[in-house]
Parts: sequence; structure tokens; C-alpha cells
Amino acid sequence: MIAIIDYGVGNLFSLAHSLKRIGAEAVVTGEAEVIRRADHVILPGVGAFGDAAAKLRETGLDDVVKDAAAAGVPVMGICLGMQLLLDKSFEFGEHQGLGLIPGEVRPISEVIPADYKIPHIGWNALTLTRPHPIFQTVKPGDCVYFVHSYYGAKCDAAVVATAEYGAPLTAAVARGNVCGCQFHPEKSGDVGLGILKSFCEWRGEA
Repeated sequence: MIAIIDYGVGNLFSLAHSLKRIGAEAVVTGEAEVIRRADHVILPGVGAFGDAAAKLRETGLDDVVKDAAAAGVPVMGICLGMQLLLDKSFEFGEHQGLGLIPGEVRPISEVIPADYKIPHIGWNALTLTRPHPIFQTVKPGDCVYFVHSYYGAKCDAAVVATAEYGAPLTAAVARGNVCGCQFHPEKSGDVGLGILKSFCEWRGEA
């Protein structure tokens, strides 16, 4: 069973629908005990990092995610959910993340050309920087859908994919049984469905 964590942040319907399309058994839940029984855990998220981190702490689901990761359960963060996996964010102040993957969340304005639009919205090709099981179906030139103004920085050791937007931006990270996608696989057509299917089949090995 795949647990999609509901902590009041994220487009949960489209993610649940995508998992249903690939035949995965998924439940949207904010109940700690249900999440603890899951074979895989997905942490979605849209919006501001500080607000999302606060909601995770208020519900106690931050510890549930950390416990799942420590137990070897495959965990995936999507968009803001990926950013929450890192150590901290500098979005509207400084906020602590879950610390499951070393790195920081910083404005893309620090690294992209001044004439590029922010937020970065649209389809971009993935460049795989090292093999990872969740990207086993991704081919050169495959595109996925992004919506973000901040990106994963100082996380080079964990980066498994980048996307070019005036500069190579972190598209995906992985460390042990924890992974994250800055893009939205649930909005990325067949390529995204393939990534979600590979995650559901993944047992957490690097």
C-alpha cells in the first residue's frame, strides 16, 4: 500500500489518480498509524516551505516520515515535498527541513539568467547524472513538468537528475531509501507514470 501524506498541502487528487492508473493501491491519509503500515510513502506539497514544515510538525507527521525513512521504507518527496526532505530552506526566512537528504533550498534567481521568468513553469528534459531505479524507464530527451521558484542546492552528492533552465537545476535527489522529484510526475504524462510505477516497485536499494 502506498500512503500519500495529507497534511493540508498539495494536489492530492491528481497524484492519487495517477497511482490508480498504474494499478497501485494508494490511500490519501493524515493518520500516523496508516502511514506506518504503508509499503511506500509519498510526501507531496505545493506552496511555501515554512508553512508546510510547520503543518508537518503540528500534525506530528514530520516524525512519522523520519521513522519511515529510518525503517527502510521507500519515501518519495514531490515538488515542495522534495524540498522538505533537505536540511533547510531560505524561502521567506530560514526554516528547518526534515534533514533526510543533505542540502538547502535556495531561490533559482541566484543561478539563472536575470531575463528568465520566475517561477520556472513548463516542460523540461531530464538529464540523469547517475543511474537510479526510479528512473529506469526514462530515456534521453524525456521531459517532465516543473512549477517552482526555489531549488535544491548544496546537495550534489544526492543529485540523480537535473534540468536545464538557464542553469542546471536539481530535478531529483536520492539517498538510500529516500528520493525526491522537484517536478510533478503526476502531471508529466507517460514519462511521469513510468517514474511513479518504478517507485512503487522500488524496494529502497540504491
